Amino acid sequence: MSGERMKKSADKDADQSQRRASLAQARSRETKHALLQAAIALWRTKGFADTTVADICQAAGVSKALFYFYFSRKEDALLEAGLLSTRDARNKWRELVAGPYELPDVIVQVLAVLERTMRRNPPELLIHTTLEGYRAEQRALAERRPHEHHATRFLFLGLLQRAQADGKLPAGLDVLHLARVAQTLLETGTRHWAAGEYGELGFTEVVGHDINAFIAGYSRTRETAPAPVRRSGS
Repeated sequence: MSGERMKKSADKDADQSQRRASLAQARSRETKHALLQAAIALWRTKGFADTTVADICQAAGVSKALFYFYFSRKEDALLEAGLLSTRDARNKWRELVAGPYELPDVIVQVLAVLERTMRRNPPELLIHTTLEGYRAEQRALAERRPHEHHATRFLFLGLLQRAQADGKLPAGLDVLHLARVAQTLLETGTRHWAAGEYGELGFTEVVGHDINAFIAGYSRTRETAPAPVRRSGS
């Protein structure tokens, strides 16, 4: 076989291998998505505590072994479902910053999208999701994982980074710290709202005010506020 023909044969094999890998990845994503959708549907109707891994697998039509291929625990699936539920909110801020924008307005509109999503879930599930998110962050800190490992769940991190790049936040501001505190306000507000503690006030109204007030105050005191302490490797 000539060198040219050998090269063409090798290129063909490589293309076929790449296509097979792409198809396998696509099927893997579909399977994982099916598991999450089945879990969310069951949690909404049956509750998180009363839904077993076997229930989820039966609803999704997969084996328990496949579930544990993607998730170590049921709680890990809950965390990923929580991230999935913020997809529309994350897309909203990306849409809004494509044109002229004011950061406080974007935050309120993002929270409004998130509130519409949360209204589809029972209060117990919202509370359980926020508490599990807190536990996951504490585990990540205890295991000294990099910030990037647990910062992905911070809803406003990407927005705050973009706002800083656009000059809407001071250049020296620690936006990761800002995003962490905003996430704490968001999750605490979610639990209080789900428990009915806001009365006639809406989730977006209360939490939007809290987050925007914190960002404004933190930005004004950036030169005198102590830098957050971070442990080595975390």
